[in-house]
Amino acid sequence: MDRKLLYSTIGLIAIGMIMIYSSSSVMAEVRFGSHSYFLKRQLLWLIIAGVLAWLTLKIDLKKFSSLAVPLLFVSLIMLVLVFFMPARNGSHRWLFLGPITIQPSEIYKIITIFYLAFSLSQKDRDIKNLKQFLLPYVPLIGSGLILIILEPGLGSALTIMITVLIIFYLAGLRLIHLAALLLPLVGLVSIMVFIVGYKKPRVMDYLSAVGDPLSGSYQIKQAVLALGAGGLFGAGLGNGRQKLFFLPYPHTDFIFASIGEELGFIGLLVILGLFGVIIWRGTKIARYQPDQFGFLLAMGIVASIFTATVINIGVVTSLLPTTGIPLPFLSYGGSALVVSVVSIAALLNLSRRKGVVVR
Repeated sequence: MDRKLLYSTIGLIAIGMIMIYSSSSVMAEVRFGSHSYFLKRQLLWLIIAGVLAWLTLKIDLKKFSSLAVPLLFVSLIMLVLVFFMPARNGSHRWLFLGPITIQPSEIYKIITIFYLAFSLSQKDRDIKNLKQFLLPYVPLIGSGLILIILEPGLGSALTIMITVLIIFYLAGLRLIHLAALLLPLVGLVSIMVFIVGYKKPRVMDYLSAVGDPLSGSYQIKQAVLALGAGGLFGAGLGNGRQKLFFLPYPHTDFIFASIGEELGFIGLLVILGLFGVIIWRGTKIARYQPDQFGFLLAMGIVASIFTATVINIGVVTSLLPTTGIPLPFLSYGGSALVVSVVSIAALLNLSRRKGVVVR
């Protein structure tokens, strides 16, 4: 097993747990009467993630891949069911099953990677053939992306779309076909934003913040202030001020800003270093896979983690428009944590296959 990958993941999760408690304790005390409310719930999800990760390590992923198609349809049904659930913050992104809250878009993301690795590695599948590319991938994946956009969940849809395009490219899709797929998507997004008005205020706030971050949206202003207040070494663990109801979602989407304020630039470098190790080890595991299935699955997971990390940090640092997407392993959120941990377990499983070098 690739221990560098394992230890880096454990390090990120540990830092995430500490920072979730630090950034949410005041809010939890005021809203729920317990300063450890969010930490306890995240620890419960971590236990569930650990059990699922253990099961992932035990199974033969290639044999299990035959379930990829039915699992994909199940995830699509879950994406439909969210629209019958009560809205939260104006969005239909969650399934409420008693005390448990599930975000189907996270589940759809990992299952899509699993499905593409299975399907594109079949001997009779020629991705360079336009017909085989259009069917069944465009309707299956396109319908999922449309459902996620309608939630609305543009950040999640963007992460999945970029990951899917990377997998297609690595599987041998012709660049002209890739461009033919990408250009209509860019056009559709432009129409939705600037003509229909979907997320237009956020985009305009972003354009205003390009020259001056403090002229952007309220979230961006507070995030920039938090990062600036941290300086080189930070204000100290637990001493951040932006979490006192100034910075929105300090323990979820903007936890990177909370870390920057309390642990400083040095703390952020440690975080980026751990993510760098995960990307490096995941790419190395993919490189030594004995078959196309393992290669595409490993690279799909790496691409997903990398994309989500870049988008989240880009939003927090005002390099990208504001969109709600968690930072893998660090942000509060059960579904995201479970999917991230299971994804690493899949990489660790692949690292133990015959012929894979993990030194």
